[in-house]
Amino acid sequence: MKRRKFIKKSLLTTLGLSFLTGLYSWQIEPFWLEFVHKKMPIKNLPKHLVGKTLVQISDMHIGTKFDYNYIIKSLQKTKKLNPDFVVYTGDYTTYESKLQFTQLKDVLQHVVLGKLGTFGVLGNHDYGHKGWNNSKVADEITKITTDAGITILRNQQEESNGLNFIGFDDYWGTNFYPKKTMENFDKNNANIALCHNPDVCDLNIWKGYNSWILSGHTHGGQVKAPFLPPLILPVKNKRYSAGEIDLYDGRTLYINRALGCIKQIRFNVRPEITIFTLTETL
Repeated sequence: MKRRKFIKKSLLTTLGLSFLTGLYSWQIEPFWLEFVHKKMPIKNLPKHLVGKTLVQISDMHIGTKFDYNYIIKSLQKTKKLNPDFVVYTGDYTTYESKLQFTQLKDVLQHVVLGKLGTFGVLGNHDYGHKGWNNSKVADEITKITTDAGITILRNQQEESNGLNFIGFDDYWGTNFYPKKTMENFDKNNANIALCHNPDVCDLNIWKGYNSWILSGHTHGGQVKAPFLPPLILPVKNKRYSAGEIDLYDGRTLYINRALGCIKQIRFNVRPEITIFTLTETL
């Protein structure tokens, strides 16, 4: 009898913990935003930019399967930080239909803009669904974000107040031309590169680039057991999960854990907005 009671109690405890973990992963952590603060040492940084802030927002995934009122509230909180630069690293929507264009316009009424510059790149979900090959969707999302004040870099470089932004179009999309992007690269500038998918880091196109690369795409796996790597990462290089990664050649990769979700579940991988403080290199 004691053994039966023990087994029954253990089973009930296990079921209770499973229920609470599931509830937490579904209703709490997907909306538990973390503002991550990092220093960003940049070679050749002009003196007047030392101490300025750069905010990275990635993977909003505005769509029908996730409550984007949370995205709006997160943008409103971020606006209060009054950042100098803001960058968006792709996947503005989880595109299913033209409804996402309307939803994106609604959200971008609360867009966070930098005092000195606001730049962005596209992600794979900005090319539609089922193959990431719908250029018309990408063009419309580019127009909507541009109208909101975000300069979308599609294999381009653009300088703002002494900081040069290099933007790669999405690796899986139809307009990925990395050699064109790096055509006029000058390592003597203060540079920051934006690419949605961090696998771009492993391509032989960087021409001695020696600064930061800001990415998203992975969501940090969204579900991660403590002390273990994520079970699922949508990248070839499984080292590219989340956070700051030294690439050992002068480049530093930072992978944002994403603000939104494709599916509303997170465990041990809180959503993130990153706040970098620009500093000189030693």
